[in-house]
Amino acid sequence: MSEPDMRPELVCLDLEGVLVPEIWIAVAERTGIAELRRTTRDEPDYDVLMRHRLDLLQRHGLRLADIQAVIATMAPLPGAGEFLDWLRERFSGVIILSDTFAEFAQPLMRQLGFPSLFCHSLVVAEDGRITGYRLRMPDQKRASVHALQAVEFRVIAAGDSYNDTAMLLAADAGILFDAPQPVVDEFPQLPLARGYAELRAAVAAASTRAL
Repeated sequence: MSEPDMRPELVCLDLEGVLVPEIWIAVAERTGIAELRRTTRDEPDYDVLMRHRLDLLQRHGLRLADIQAVIATMAPLPGAGEFLDWLRERFSGVIILSDTFAEFAQPLMRQLGFPSLFCHSLVVAEDGRITGYRLRMPDQKRASVHALQAVEFRVIAAGDSYNDTAMLLAADAGILFDAPQPVVDEFPQLPLARGYAELRAAVAAASTRAL
């Protein structure tokens, strides 16, 4: 009989599509630039996706302030705050591992009670044009999970997109949340939760604790 896993448990979550709406889709809807609706749910290669976005911003003359103005009108997904509170009460910590940017995230983090966030940063010219981006590190979601495991945490992770799957597969337990069907079909080994009630149940089932 194997010994129970006594490591403290952390939960790692993606941000957009899990706790808040997709920022770029909101920008697309506000500006009428339909091509900005493409996200990591559609494009597995993050660099290809970001170069496409930056090209669209340049062509349409959009600057950082324009995107921040859209973000200022956004709110977390219904039920996200309550789900985070449930996690905080039961686990050693909650960390958001996101491919968003620090320049975008602050208003949304405030509404979520400022959970720990690991994300990237933008390169912004003096006139406010977004000219590039800086990754915190390559493959940061998977690397973060491995680092947490290296200091003896057991990690449960949830995400919705192609760019989350490396994190989910590296975690001790990974869960797809409201993922599009192509992602679900490509990663049948990952359990799928639809809505926060199912996600809460999936996290509880993945935990070694009595929740």
